[in-house]
Amino acid sequence: MKTYPLDQLIDEQIGPIGTPKRDLFESKIQFELIGAKIKILRKQKGLTQAQLGELVGVQKAQISKIEKSTANVKIVTVFKVLNALGAKLTWEVELP
Repeated sequence: MKTYPLDQLIDEQIGPIGTPKRDLFESKIQFELIGAKIKILRKQKGLTQAQLGELVGVQKAQISKIEKSTANVKIVTVFKVLNALGAKLTWEVELP
């Protein structure tokens, strides 16, 4: 059986780095990683989704959606959640 590097498969199936389709793919992965990290931090702090939601003023369902990356959420909500967990999100803007 022939094996292929993951980068090659992604390039072939999604598109090469720098294309709009690949950029969207990469941003979705990053958002999923943020959600997973939020879940880990919440559990480390011993908080339920409901408790975290109460701390930041959103419903438990919103926390669940953030952790599962299943919905478009306001970035301000993500910042509030991370702040409540004692974490921060840093962004980098690249100009052409």
